[in-house]
Amino acid sequence: MTRPPTSRRSLLLASCVGTSIEWYDYYIFGTAAALVFGTLFYPEADPTAGTLAALGTFAVGFIMRPVGAAVIGHYGDRIGRKTMLVLTLMLTGVSTFAIGLLPTYAAIGVAAPLLLLLLRLVQGFGVGGEWGGAVLVATEHAGPRQRALYGSFAQFGVPIGVLTSNLAFLAVAGLPDEDFLAWGWRIPFLLSIFLLVVGMIVRSKLSESPEFQRVKETKQVTKLPVATLFRERPKVVLLASLAAIPPPLVGYTVMVYMLSYGTRAAGFDRPTLLTLILLSTIPWIAGIYVAARCADRWGAGRIYVIGTATAVIWAFPLFWLVDTGSVAAALIAFMVAGVVQAIMAGAQGGWFTEIFEARIRYSGASIAYQTGGMIGGALTPIVATALYAGYGSSAPIAGYLLLLSAAALVATLLLIRSAGSPPARDTAVAPAGPAA
Repeated sequence: MTRPPTSRRSLLLASCVGTSIEWYDYYIFGTAAALVFGTLFYPEADPTAGTLAALGTFAVGFIMRPVGAAVIGHYGDRIGRKTMLVLTLMLTGVSTFAIGLLPTYAAIGVAAPLLLLLLRLVQGFGVGGEWGGAVLVATEHAGPRQRALYGSFAQFGVPIGVLTSNLAFLAVAGLPDEDFLAWGWRIPFLLSIFLLVVGMIVRSKLSESPEFQRVKETKQVTKLPVATLFRERPKVVLLASLAAIPPPLVGYTVMVYMLSYGTRAAGFDRPTLLTLILLSTIPWIAGIYVAARCADRWGAGRIYVIGTATAVIWAFPLFWLVDTGSVAAALIAFMVAGVVQAIMAGAQGGWFTEIFEARIRYSGASIAYQTGGMIGGALTPIVATALYAGYGSSAPIAGYLLLLSAAALVATLLLIRSAGSPPARDTAVAPAGPAA
């Protein structure tokens, strides 16, 4: 029996709620890695080495994200978008809840960091297929002039995940250190089980996207989507992967690395930094909507270029402002960083939908997005920690951000030129029905 078309309201809610839960799960790990995992799971290391070890565990999740993107993207291009979205939510939610139950190094020794690593790998695998499916199930219901707007609802999940994860940690950050390390840090992880139930209910009501249905009806389903992708569009995958670096590059610098840098180097306390990061999500969320509207009007690629250029420009001012030790200056630094991410996020969903054909789109969009996330997100906190340890200055870190953002800007410009007319461009579909 064919499920009736999903209403616009239900469609956008499922896209936003699902990614919000996935990114909540992902970001609480990053926050915990910066604040407590070094002490609880790597206690024999000195503070810097412990932080690096914890951030290394954080990073391995990114290594699994392209793997998850390839595997889940394969089945998303063969079976459908909806089924994979339910799977990704389950993988991420269950592994996150299990982290909250883990015994620490003091209880079971070396098995503790090994179990943490295993659960992080499962979490990263699930997130690897999340973004592509959430964006596509929305954009493939949209008309050609609404793709970025529909795709932006999946993008809202990133700042909402940051907001909710920081609220969860802020609620326990004021505990005495002994209580926070003993049990307080577990609460945000355990709360994820309630979010998982909500997400599963919302996503179970989705219908399959009309563009994928057309691929099935016209018998264009590819046996090996990833192989087809790299055979037919290797340059586009490479350039899109490079172009996808700046959003996580800026985001994880603020959301993960600054929790360590801000307390040790700039003199901020933990609750203050969490509050500042929380406040930065306000312009981030608002900016995504504005950027999506602009992308649908003037072209998603053009808006993405503007966003990438701002990432280049803001690399050094971000650290200059934080280094002042002023709460107001740091708030400006983080809020502008939120706007920088928002410009790219508002355009990215619609743009990545345009540059890949429907029959290989889940694989292409997911692999490119997650590869960029691995480079921009996994390496940045580790490289930044090592650079500061070696030079005692934020300048090399800012230079690292600037160089990667500049490389992504060049890739973005080349991608717009090379991917302007993909082969067998898909026919636009009618937008989803009116909200019910």
